[in-house]
Amino acid sequence: MTENKKVNLKEKEKRLLRKVLLWVWGLFAFGVIFIFFIFLGISLEWFGGMPTFEELENPKSFQASEIYSSDNKMLGKYYIENRSSVEYKNISPNLINALMAIEDVRFEEHSGIDEIALFRVVEGIVTGNHKGGGSTLTQQLAKNLFPRGNLNKVRLILRKLQEWVTATKLERNYSKEEIIAMYLNTVPFGNNSFGVKAAAKTFFNKTPDSLNLQESALLAGVVNAPTRFNPIRNPENAFKRRNIVLYQMEKYGFITEAEYDSVKMIPIDMSEFGVLDHNSGQARYFREYVRTFMKKWCKDHLKPNGKPYDLYRDGLRVYTSIDSRLQKYAEEAVAEHIGKDLQPAFVKDMKNNRNAPFIFPSATASKDIKRLMTRAMKRSYRYKSMKRAGVPEDSILLAFNKPIEMRVFAWNKQGHVDTVMSPVDSIRYYKSFLNVGLMSMEPETGHVKAYVGGIDYMYFKFDHVSQGQRQVGSTFKPFLYALAMQEGSFTPCTKVANIPYSVELSDGTFWTPDNAGSKRVGEEVTLQWALANSNNWISAYLMKNFSPQSVIKLTGKMGITADIPAVPSIALGSADIKLDEMVAAMNTFVDRGVYVEPIFITRIEDKNGNILERFSPERREAISENTAYKMLQLMKGVVRSGTGIRLRTRYGFNNPIAGKTGTTQNQSDGWFMGLIPDLTTGVWVGAEDRSVHFRTITLGQGANMALPIWALYMKKAYADPSLKLSKDDFPAPPGMNSSIFDCKDATDNSNDNLMNEDPDNDIF
Repeated sequence: MTENKKVNLKEKEKRLLRKVLLWVWGLFAFGVIFIFFIFLGISLEWFGGMPTFEELENPKSFQASEIYSSDNKMLGKYYIENRSSVEYKNISPNLINALMAIEDVRFEEHSGIDEIALFRVVEGIVTGNHKGGGSTLTQQLAKNLFPRGNLNKVRLILRKLQEWVTATKLERNYSKEEIIAMYLNTVPFGNNSFGVKAAAKTFFNKTPDSLNLQESALLAGVVNAPTRFNPIRNPENAFKRRNIVLYQMEKYGFITEAEYDSVKMIPIDMSEFGVLDHNSGQARYFREYVRTFMKKWCKDHLKPNGKPYDLYRDGLRVYTSIDSRLQKYAEEAVAEHIGKDLQPAFVKDMKNNRNAPFIFPSATASKDIKRLMTRAMKRSYRYKSMKRAGVPEDSILLAFNKPIEMRVFAWNKQGHVDTVMSPVDSIRYYKSFLNVGLMSMEPETGHVKAYVGGIDYMYFKFDHVSQGQRQVGSTFKPFLYALAMQEGSFTPCTKVANIPYSVELSDGTFWTPDNAGSKRVGEEVTLQWALANSNNWISAYLMKNFSPQSVIKLTGKMGITADIPAVPSIALGSADIKLDEMVAAMNTFVDRGVYVEPIFITRIEDKNGNILERFSPERREAISENTAYKMLQLMKGVVRSGTGIRLRTRYGFNNPIAGKTGTTQNQSDGWFMGLIPDLTTGVWVGAEDRSVHFRTITLGQGANMALPIWALYMKKAYADPSLKLSKDDFPAPPGMNSSIFDCKDATDNSNDNLMNEDPDNDIF
């Protein structure tokens, strides 16, 4: 009996064991099937959408459009998020190694999910001794495609599983190099820098392929917590984090112990740090000009999906004609002359002017200044904002006269100064600054190589190259002389009596210009001498022989679209014309009589490098080649012995240069047009209001305000051998008889000192 009981007990134990095992295997099978269906459901998108392969490679993030110079330097970006993509081959190996050392040392070994790291996480949860995260770089890339937001625990677990599935898809379909490049193109680094290309530029002013070891370690460390480890806001945290990355690199064999010991002591260098925005960087006025053009272009051009291109999201690449070297020299020349010389001279000139910076007749000065200041106040953003908010007029006026803390522009190293002044005083302060416009173009191609629209885009948004129209003064005279050479029997050596001439107006009255100079009055002078000395009487003589309508017609052929009044005074430059049109018109002389439309953009590409459009200039014959060459010879006389002589006497230029100075009434505008075979350049200098100007023509003439900028700019350009600017003469047309330029009375004033220079005769 006892035997039977023992047998039955064993049988029961066996049956119980079989049941337990059956339940265990059943639960295991159920778990496997459950997990299988969970992952199947995730793959089949039962629990929500999954990214497509296209989305995996091109995440739905805003791509900044980039603008490049002709020498392939990035000038700036247009963006909502400062993000640009870069290929793996263009990323420094230092950064790749640093990233793997600190984030995923087994990146090359796993298939998207690191089992060892997962077990480490589980162990940390059980023991409470956390030793790091379990996410791989591939999982982190997948995570970027699934912004988590506020999720409950169930949804969070499901989202984590979705990231695992996405990570395995990434590993199956892309190489390790492609995955790490995608990761570095998507992560934020802080300071509005998304992706390694933007980060390298922002933090170090470098491209990703040129990052050194310590820079790479810093960026790899910043990724973990861009704010906590920001080298600008939290330099101590950033330094410690960078050295942790370096330690990890040494630990896992990416660098030697000696390298670690030497690099860990190097302080973080943020001297090149700069957030790339629209108010900073190079060619800011030009970038705004391109932005305006591109916004119109995008509206008229559709993507393959039928939607218009978006300048701020679609990662377009805009290749321009600007040469970054010439642009740099132009901006430096402006700062050097205006900031160091001309603006201080203007402040000194205004010292005893109780109405400074304005020059008005004393009888009406108070009324005129009040009118001008009120108009400026009502145009300001502050006034318009308060008006929209319903603030009463008297309250607005009180606010404008109340001193407040503000940052204003200043010609110093920082480019600004913090001060306390009333908004009204700040308006008057800004009106006291002399501003500038400069544009250079390549004669045959029409490519604009340098473009400076003002002294500082952050504080002075108005573009004096393509927006502003100002009186051009004597720089208009070459067009009148060209008409005489083209249509009449005039030659450079044609002689005219240097006496006053009158031109009858439509109402029967006569216009007789004054002449500021006193040289050779009553003598017969050649046209060559007259243009070199900017003689007004000879200009009046030529206008009397032709007509305002004829001059306007010619300038239209040469690209000037301004509404020029058909009056004789245009012979002296009374018309308002934009600088870019003046440069293009002058360029006609260099390009053998052919007008070439200025070109600012050469091509536009999409983010993948596909060319969307190429640009080429409009060309048309405006004057004959012979006439163009004659005008160049006449304008060379301006520099050789006329109003532009200081290019030789003060700045030491000896190569052939054709030029023309210009000064308008009351010295409100100073101009210089400088032409060499490789480059046509125009410079304008003046204040925002024409009532703000020097009190004497000695200081206010174009030869003193604008010409020095051209001289400083070209000095730098000629000194740069990489630009290969020629110092040769302008080529003569076939069969041109050079003797027609050997005028016996073309007196050479090259030995005259600068105090005896005649100013431009621009009196209307």
